[in-house]
Amino acid sequence: MISPLQDKEVIFFDVGYTLDAPASGDWMMTGKFLELAGVQMKQRGEEEIREAVEAGLRFLMQNHLVKTVKDEIWQFFRYYSIVSDLLSLGLTEMECKQIAKDRACNMKNYIPYPGITEVLSVLSRTHRLGIISDTWPSIEQQLDHIGVSRYLSFKTFSCYVGVFKPDRRIYQDALEKSGVAAEKTVFIDDSVRNLKGAAELGVLPILIAANPKADVETGYLKIHDLRELIQ
Repeated sequence: MISPLQDKEVIFFDVGYTLDAPASGDWMMTGKFLELAGVQMKQRGEEEIREAVEAGLRFLMQNHLVKTVKDEIWQFFRYYSIVSDLLSLGLTEMECKQIAKDRACNMKNYIPYPGITEVLSVLSRTHRLGIISDTWPSIEQQLDHIGVSRYLSFKTFSCYVGVFKPDRRIYQDALEKSGVAAEKTVFIDDSVRNLKGAAELGVLPILIAANPKADVETGYLKIHDLRELIQ
């Protein structure tokens, strides 16, 4: 076990690009989306795609208090409808609903990183483990799918708090559930911005760069594979 963990009691993990990755290479442009709109997407420019995706994400961010998978599917339906309209993809209402349901319910969209169950199993013997994730209600099924639910003592999901990281309310919710001081906790995430939010409350930040895009220069401790934690 790496030394920074030895005097800590709780380890919080992000999920995306920490415990798993999107099968399609993109969290929102899923296999079903590419099946129905991939040809049209290849005819669009990077800038117009970026603007359409940002418009869809603004809708999600402004309407993020989501309690049920049914409501999640409706939100994703709105997201894909916005993207389709702005890019003139020609997706029908039924197709947007199919993509939304697949995004929420098809666990084949998620690929667990190698060794994550081993890592969490080992760490759970010495620490209590939790999740802090920007996500939607179907995350529970996702955590079951990748085989880590049994090792988790508490979970903080943005959809139930109503805000995304690095809003301090996310970390406060997690700390309250853990019942320990921030200085006794660790947070592992692939975003320096999110880690900074946790560090401001006294949580020890560790950057995971399993995703090459997260491999940036930082003063935080950095790992590339969760298995480094138990070596």
